[in-house]
Amino acid sequence: MKKRDVSAICYAIAAAMFYALNVPCSKLLLDHVAPTFMAAFLYLGAGFGVGVMYLFHHTQEEPAERLSKADMPYTVGMVLLDILAPILLMIGVKLATAANASLLGNFEIVATTVIALLIFKEKVSKKLWAAIGLITLSSIILSFGGEGSFSFSVGSLFVLGATASWGLENNCTRSISEKSTYQIVTIKGLCSGAGSFIIALVIGEKLPNMKYILPVLLLGFVAYGLSIFTYIRAQKTLGAAKTSAYYAVAPFIGSFLSFVLLKEPLTATYVIALSVMIGGTVIVVHDNITTQ
Repeated sequence: MKKRDVSAICYAIAAAMFYALNVPCSKLLLDHVAPTFMAAFLYLGAGFGVGVMYLFHHTQEEPAERLSKADMPYTVGMVLLDILAPILLMIGVKLATAANASLLGNFEIVATTVIALLIFKEKVSKKLWAAIGLITLSSIILSFGGEGSFSFSVGSLFVLGATASWGLENNCTRSISEKSTYQIVTIKGLCSGAGSFIIALVIGEKLPNMKYILPVLLLGFVAYGLSIFTYIRAQKTLGAAKTSAYYAVAPFIGSFLSFVLLKEPLTATYVIALSVMIGGTVIVVHDNITTQ
């Protein structure tokens, strides 16, 4: 395996570890911050934080690294999807358990890979298709309301909607990932955060107290800003599908933190879904290691 590939894998795993903080920590803050404002301040935290980093780095960039007019369609698509996805996720986290919401995040692998295949023509192996099937099955198990019910959990559906949106967004970002990572994350954070902020005002959400805004901004810088930054660095080498595969560790870390921080009960349905999800994730990671 080349040194460049090892570095890219480390970036992908770092992105997963940073993002794993998002769901359990957001669950704690959603009692005090409305979902759309939560999404807004998470992305604004990412934009401001990486923007400050960019101030110390932009003089080192070559002009060719910066986004151009040709990159505008992907940049606009990235921003619009980043407005939609976190709003759906925050609503889902508020309605569902944090552990389920974290684990359902792995459906992003399915969305990212299928879109990468159909639209961007990335190669998808037979093993990866098998893994996608297991991850989808696990997501279906987690999406049922439980207690003998065959109705879908509304919260789970919102989370799945968020992962599908981020799957398309991952591929838009992949198309401009050769450009300045600092610039991409700053634009993504500030524009998506501002869009969500405007939507929150329009729908009449109450502006949260400042003592809760600051923790959300800090969470956004780490869980979104640093996560997106390292994710894009990984995409430059691995591509959208493979990066999302290594990123699959995030939901498991998030689920563990949910049980530790929120004391959520460990249900039989969750254990079954977790087992299936682990099987799918192991296949994904093994496939990507053997095809490096």
